[in-house]
Amino acid sequence: MLSRDEISRIIIKILVDDFEFKDPKLDDNLRDAHGFDSIDAIELLAKIEKMLGFSLTRAEKEAAMDIRTINDILNYLDTIQRRREI
Repeated sequence: MLSRDEISRIIIKILVDDFEFKDPKLDDNLRDAHGFDSIDAIELLAKIEKMLGFSLTRAEKEAAMDIRTINDILNYLDTIQRRREI
């Protein structure tokens, strides 16, 4: 299981390198501050699946639609990893 800090570094690197975010902050609204849209969200979910090494379920992908900030992404991934360990 990846730590929250490891996940944070990976997610921020993806957002900067692949989505051209400039200096993202953990509480930035991804849409308002960086123009992140639903197509970007689908691409990010694919990258998250690769990072985690498993496919997300439909329910897990639907839950991702409520994400607004990087902190939301981190909380989301914490929850998924904890559920998968059980």
